[in-house]
Amino acid sequence: MRRTTFVGTALTSALLLATAALGLSPASAASASGTPAPASSAPVSVRADAALSPGLLTAMGRDLGLTEAQAAARLRAEAAARGAEAPARKAAGAAYGGSWFEAGSGRLTVAVTDAAKRSAVEAAGAETVLVRHTARQLDAAKARVDRLPAPSGVVSWHVDPEANAVAVNVVADRRDDPAVRAFVARARQAAPVTVRTTGDVPRTFAAGTVGGDPYYTGNVRCSIGFSVHGGFVTAGHCGRQGAAVYGWDRSYIGTFQGSSFPDNDYAWVSVGSGWWTVPVVLGWGTVPDQLVRGSAEAPIGASVCRSGSTTRWHCGVVLAKNETVNYSQGPVHQMTKTSVCAEPGDSGGSFISGDQAQGVTSGGWGNCSGGGQTWHQPVNEILNRYGLRLHTA
Repeated sequence: MRRTTFVGTALTSALLLATAALGLSPASAASASGTPAPASSAPVSVRADAALSPGLLTAMGRDLGLTEAQAAARLRAEAAARGAEAPARKAAGAAYGGSWFEAGSGRLTVAVTDAAKRSAVEAAGAETVLVRHTARQLDAAKARVDRLPAPSGVVSWHVDPEANAVAVNVVADRRDDPAVRAFVARARQAAPVTVRTTGDVPRTFAAGTVGGDPYYTGNVRCSIGFSVHGGFVTAGHCGRQGAAVYGWDRSYIGTFQGSSFPDNDYAWVSVGSGWWTVPVVLGWGTVPDQLVRGSAEAPIGASVCRSGSTTRWHCGVVLAKNETVNYSQGPVHQMTKTSVCAEPGDSGGSFISGDQAQGVTSGGWGNCSGGGQTWHQPVNEILNRYGLRLHTA
């Protein structure tokens, strides 16, 4: 069993050329055809009600076990939590120990190391818990673990603010392997560690040339992530800098202008030759095509959905951030882990929470029949790395 990346699609306006072939409604295509105002990569205000389409609520009900009313309430609560996160973190100051969304309470929870900070954080709209380690201390501890060579039985590791520790994830039936036990022992010397088991080893999800709504480079099929001004972002393992990219109809789109994998898993592609960009993520008939209005980062515990050219539209929750994933090609850092499923061909595709872009699909384990987990590379990191502006509505 392997950790794999998912070569899949994120949506640019170029894909709107495929609406007739894909059977998309004229209305869904027309909704994305307007000329949007220039936008910065900085997060914008979150309009939760804009995301409450019946299709989205149904998809969340299917994947998260919610009624439509519960899904709608959750989206509104998550939007409020996103808005509270920055002021709450500022109020915590150096005592900040991390934060996460509590589905039960519908509130953002912030960990603090100083009880004197609790009232200011709560005034900013969050609940608080007292912990021993600050987020800065935990990030430094994880960086020490990043320097350790990891055997294949170690899946990944990340800072878990709720546990106030570095969580090391290992394959369940390899937990007692000598190499795994040695890694865990060294990790515990470097950081406060909690060990967890997972069902599989992550892999990248590249795919051969098959039908659907893909883009192609060589014999690899991937998915577009998000439109940026001048092109789109996607996964780095989908192609190297300078590689030519072809659309769903095999017409030339453009080239990879930048790409990084492993260490990172991001890339961006310039578009031309009659292709253009729009701030839309394809809903595949499960939900209406989704407008992208910004890139405010969802907290741990918040719901998130993914669009890809193989398994199309699926939802789940954010499980961890800043996780190092131990792919066979080498470790990839600063990833976000989710409970969303994916399969080969989905790599590069869009992760979105409400109407806020989150990241591009990298890889994971499992599938959309039996379940699994998927990682994405945060979109704001990609925008900042290449100086790109997210195309927003």
